[in-house]
Amino acid sequence: MKVAVLKERRPEETRVAASPDTVKKLIQLGASVSIETGAGLFAAFSDAAYEAAGASIAPDFATALANADIVLKVQRPLAGEDGAPDELGAMKQGAVLVGILQPHAERSLIDGYARRGLAAFAMEFLPRITRAQTMDVLSSQANLAGYRAVLEASYEFGRAFPMMMTAAGTVAPARVVVLGAGVAGLQAIATARRMGAVVSAFDVRRAAKEQVESLGASFIEVDEAVDAETKAGYAREMDEAYRKKQEARLADVLKKQDIAICTALIPGRPAPRLITEAMVRDMKPGSVIVDLAVEQGGNCELSELGKTVTRHNVKIVGYPNLPGRIPVDASHLYARNLLSFLSLLIDKETKALKIDWTDEIIAATVLTRDSRIVHPALGG
Repeated sequence: MKVAVLKERRPEETRVAASPDTVKKLIQLGASVSIETGAGLFAAFSDAAYEAAGASIAPDFATALANADIVLKVQRPLAGEDGAPDELGAMKQGAVLVGILQPHAERSLIDGYARRGLAAFAMEFLPRITRAQTMDVLSSQANLAGYRAVLEASYEFGRAFPMMMTAAGTVAPARVVVLGAGVAGLQAIATARRMGAVVSAFDVRRAAKEQVESLGASFIEVDEAVDAETKAGYAREMDEAYRKKQEARLADVLKKQDIAICTALIPGRPAPRLITEAMVRDMKPGSVIVDLAVEQGGNCELSELGKTVTRHNVKIVGYPNLPGRIPVDASHLYARNLLSFLSLLIDKETKALKIDWTDEIIAATVLTRDSRIVHPALGG
């Protein structure tokens, strides 16, 4: 059983899908591991470290993929579009592909997985159940994204975060509001609090209030009678009446803030628009907005993907892939998530692939198998 790990080639991607530590454990599970040369460069994993862990180093992606039974990726593979390498075409018919495959972003790739007979697993579709916690790539990566978002804000902000009392006068603490109190939002709250800011947070899910307040932040409520949490624990889209109340409440809150961290996402849908241009115009000069949802359209109307722009004297940070700006820790955690997931696919006795298609984790994450698209969210 051969596992291939490729160098990530999509823009802004610095992470890698295996660490030297997880390579050792994959070998213990019965796999041989082939790492494309330079795959761990940005994550501070050298080819020598992978070799010391027992992996072989392949000179290119095609060699790494040759006869590979399992392919580990961070982002979805390239398929030769616009002159890019054809990673998908080099995969063995019937191989297992595991990664953050973003199935709603590029439907043609899903069709390609089916044509090659791949068993393709999208890790972002993991169910929110206790047994899947160690595999939860969204949580592990969002946690780092929330932390990094506060660092990006502090870099762009022209003032200090904590209150400082000096002989020359007192520096007031920064006021930070976090929009969306999921994993990324809660880490942003905790980080901003550790840095000395006065923090508040908003979320449409009532259950978030206790979590927010436990971190020492105040919770912003719009309508106490409304709870927008789905059975899966995610936020759902709200109706027009609620959105109008929300807009008025947030407009009032943002006028008093120095920094806004936007983390609100709805699975499979464009990011909810929380900050309008009018709200930005009313914010204090020198304020900063960091939009973690920019890749899904953004929570702020004025966010621009991949850029920091200044609009109405407010800096708006729209960097994609914030976990990729902390590649060492992000790769360590992601690699452990994948290792935990692979333990479901590999039989410990025979040390061979043995997939239980009735397992709820497997059923929730598999996109294609037996040359068919099987996930219900994709029409399977």
